[in-house]
Amino acid sequence: MCRQLGKTRSDVLSLVEEHQVRFIDLQFTDVLGVLKSVSLPVSQIEQALDGKIMFDGSSIEGFTRIQESDMYLRPDYDTFSVLPWLTKDGTVARLICDVYTPQGMPFAGCPRSVLKKVAAGAQQQGFELLAGPEQEFFLLETDAKGRPVLAQHDAGGYFDLAPIDRGLDARRDMVIALQQMGYEVEASHHEVAPGQHEIDFKYDHALRTADNIVTFRMVAKAIAANYGLYASFLPKPFYGQNGSGMHTHMSLFHNGSNIFYDPAGPNGLSQTALHFIGGLLYHARGIAAVTNPLINSYKRLVPGYEAPVYVCWSSSNRSALVRVPAATGSSTRVELRNPDPAVNPYLALAVMFAAGLDGIAKEIAPPPEFLRNVFEMSEREKAEEGIVSLPGSLREALDSMERDGLVRSTLGGHIYEAFVRAKTAEWDEYRQQVTTWELNRYLPIY
Repeated sequence: MCRQLGKTRSDVLSLVEEHQVRFIDLQFTDVLGVLKSVSLPVSQIEQALDGKIMFDGSSIEGFTRIQESDMYLRPDYDTFSVLPWLTKDGTVARLICDVYTPQGMPFAGCPRSVLKKVAAGAQQQGFELLAGPEQEFFLLETDAKGRPVLAQHDAGGYFDLAPIDRGLDARRDMVIALQQMGYEVEASHHEVAPGQHEIDFKYDHALRTADNIVTFRMVAKAIAANYGLYASFLPKPFYGQNGSGMHTHMSLFHNGSNIFYDPAGPNGLSQTALHFIGGLLYHARGIAAVTNPLINSYKRLVPGYEAPVYVCWSSSNRSALVRVPAATGSSTRVELRNPDPAVNPYLALAVMFAAGLDGIAKEIAPPPEFLRNVFEMSEREKAEEGIVSLPGSLREALDSMERDGLVRSTLGGHIYEAFVRAKTAEWDEYRQQVTTWELNRYLPIY
């Protein structure tokens, strides 16, 4: 990335003065990945940089009880960015923060701290965790009050150009805004479904990638609003059309070298890479509730719409859950294709890397590479090949997660229990709903 890392307190103060910043947004996510922010006048910048800004954690999803609610925001200086759009009140900058207790300890319910812990554990083994996401989203029309409506902005398809791609200008402005914030954007294009788009930025260390994802969502929504549109990261807003994924590319480096690459190995993969793939496949069902966290996520994970459903791997087969792109050398990587853009990126990257690292630690060998199109196989053929499916619902995913101890050990008891509590309540509310489909299907008969 082209952003300067290793910023100091003095660096941030100089940048605030240079850009004539008037407000500072301190940002963090709740357990579900929703971005939260407190806005301060620039006169409070020194208190903010010293981690002295306090907030009520009892009001944040999955944080803490009311009798122990005081929490502090400790900013990561490297995340300082000037937001490249002006408000009527002047220039605004942001800092992404970790959450700490009054005792000066990292808060057990802070999602960012979970990923930092996984990265630190990997570093002790000599591994650097690198990741690059493919961000898909829809641009939707809005009503007179600016609320999203289920109306796609265009009728374009994969790689279509203007005037069919009516979101081109908005998408380019998103890219420009990200570049102004220091991000290296690699590509942007119209996706398969009408009104669907993708923007890809360069891979980075896992923590920076998670920061990039939450920033990207913020930028996309802000720029879309300037065009009277709504940027939606819902995985499957439209029945019968492709949903939005967040295919995630992962690799491990050691002393500056990509340790997934071995020119003598199968498909140019080292034994370390194969064991990483083995771990991903072994834990795929167990981590699905985190990588696909909504009830709506499982409307995307169905055959026929390019979404992966079956737990297998391949160097070329896009029906497989794990794919190994053709690039080799320093670009060797594995691509996990089921995550969707509704994830909490800190938790999702934490469990994905934890699964792969567990495969390395336990030397889990993956099954043979699978080259057939799994979507065209019968249930009997899949059973004979030992190919299982991802969970078919959030309820099934939560049950699978409970049987796989990796997620609890990775997230820690606090976040794990808060996540399960929130998702169980979500499922219970959903299953009690009477839907339009049910009424249309059954009412004329029964």
